[in-house]
Amino acid sequence: MWAGAMLALYGAVIAFIGLMFDYINYTFPDALSVYYYSDPYQGGVAYEMASLIVLAPLCLILMRFIRRDINRDASRAQVWVRRWALFLTLFIAGATIAIDLIVLITSFLNGEAITAAFLLKVLVVLLVAGAGFLHFMADLWGYWIKNPGLAKSVTWAVGALVVLSIVSGFFIIGTPGEARQQRYDEQRVQDLQMIQSEIINYWQKKGTLPPTLAALNDPLSYFTMPVDPATGAAYEYENTSASAPSFALCATFTSASNTRMQSASYAKPHYMEGDWSHTAGRACFNRVVDIDLYPVFND
Repeated sequence: MWAGAMLALYGAVIAFIGLMFDYINYTFPDALSVYYYSDPYQGGVAYEMASLIVLAPLCLILMRFIRRDINRDASRAQVWVRRWALFLTLFIAGATIAIDLIVLITSFLNGEAITAAFLLKVLVVLLVAGAGFLHFMADLWGYWIKNPGLAKSVTWAVGALVVLSIVSGFFIIGTPGEARQQRYDEQRVQDLQMIQSEIINYWQKKGTLPPTLAALNDPLSYFTMPVDPATGAAYEYENTSASAPSFALCATFTSASNTRMQSASYAKPHYMEGDWSHTAGRACFNRVVDIDLYPVFND
């Protein structure tokens, strides 16, 4: 049980720290990363949440059984597995605290920018490692065996912290359902961009805009008109050509485009280039073909 409790503990702690890091990365985005604006649940967040949901209760239950057995038979407190597990955990926690502080001081001495995200990550590691060190040092001294009421309170507090860390994620990064709807919206934008490219290609080859989107279907080039990924409905197209070749593409979106992503000063994904911002509901994108940039190909 000690071996199982320690493995569950290490796995839960790693998952908790990783989850906190993901929340921090989402709240304070890195200028070189756009991953967290696509769908955080497609990365490590889902795995970390699942690990916490399974491993944290498992560790707490095993530790409760262990302490109950020690209360029945005090000699079990001297089992070699217990002592080695406690010493190993204390060593890992102490080493983590030291390394965490070294990284912080080294970054400061090197003159690197100490960002809020960096400080929060250092603080998370310091608090988790420090709490683990103090808890298992007290366990080594027999404090929790002598104070079972406090041990039970700590168990409930840890359980509440795990629940809070998971529930708070739904407010920080949204629910999995919301992330899925956002992924649908991003796919719609990518589809419209691809259709726009095909319309330009059609213009350059034929000198006119397609009468309908169906005219773009070409089995020889293996292009098939995409449809809405959620509903299967066709995208809307209107040839608005007057004095210059122009057209409009329309789609129905679940939510407004991510304004945080659009305002961030980093390179955006290719499907966010240009004016593709939209509100929730039906949105249209009006385009005018620049005949100098996209001349008609003459035979």
